Amino acid sequence: MNENSTLKGLTIAAHGGLDRWNEYTSLTAHLRNGGPLWGLKGQDGVLTDAHLRVDLHRQFASHFPVKEEGRRTALTPKRVAIETDSGEVLAERDNPRDSFAGHVLETPWDELQLAYFAGYAMWTYLTAPFSFTMPGFETEELTPWEEDGQTWRRLKVTFPDDIATHSKEQTFYVGSDGLFERHDYNAEVVAGGPAAHYPSEYREFDGIMIPTKRRVYALNEDGTANRDLLLVTIDLDGITFE
Repeated sequence: MNENSTLKGLTIAAHGGLDRWNEYTSLTAHLRNGGPLWGLKGQDGVLTDAHLRVDLHRQFASHFPVKEEGRRTALTPKRVAIETDSGEVLAERDNPRDSFAGHVLETPWDELQLAYFAGYAMWTYLTAPFSFTMPGFETEELTPWEEDGQTWRRLKVTFPDDIATHSKEQTFYVGSDGLFERHDYNAEVVAGGPAAHYPSEYREFDGIMIPTKRRVYALNEDGTANRDLLLVTIDLDGITFE
C-alpha cells in the first residue's frame, strides 16, 4: 500500500509533509499553561508563562526560564535535569518515571517530576504525527468515531519503550482535512485516569501546521469527554523551526 494512502500518511501530509519536517532539527515556542492540574501537583504558576524548545528527530525538551531567569529544564527519555543557561547541572534524576510509583492524583510533584511530565508531554504533542515514522512506532487505523456531527478517523499509535510519553498506546482522531481533532491517552504519571485532549486553532509555521490551542478533559467511561472537568490548557505562539 502506498504510504500516502494510509491514515498515517494522510495526516503527515496534511501537517506539512515529511520532506518539509526533515528540513528542520528543532522547534521553539512561547507557551501559557493553565488548568487545575498544576495546582493539584503543587506546581501552580511554574510554567504559566514560559518558552519551550524541542528537538524533532530525537526526544529532547527544555522549558525556560523555570522559577527564575537563567534556569531551564532538560528532558531525555531516561533523564531529567534542571540546569543553568550555561549548562551547569543544578539537579538531576535518572530513570525519572520510577519516582512516580505509588502516586495518586493529589500527590504533589517536585520540580524534576514537573520537568519530566511537561517535557515529554510537549515533545509528544509537537512532534506528532511526524514522530510516528521514527523507529519502533506502530500505527493501526481503528473504526471511525462520531462526535459533534462529524466523523473522525482514528489512528492507534503504539509508542516504543525508548520514548517517554503518557502511555504506550494512544489514539489520535483525524478530521476530514487530515488534521488532529482529538488525542486520547492515560497520563500514567498524573494518576488521574484517561483524558481527551483537543487541539484546535491550527496555524502554519514554516510550512508545518501546528495547533495553537489545546484543552484537556477527563474522559468518561463511554469514550466521551467530560467537558465539565477541564484539566489542562495550553496556548502557543511565537513558534519557529530551525
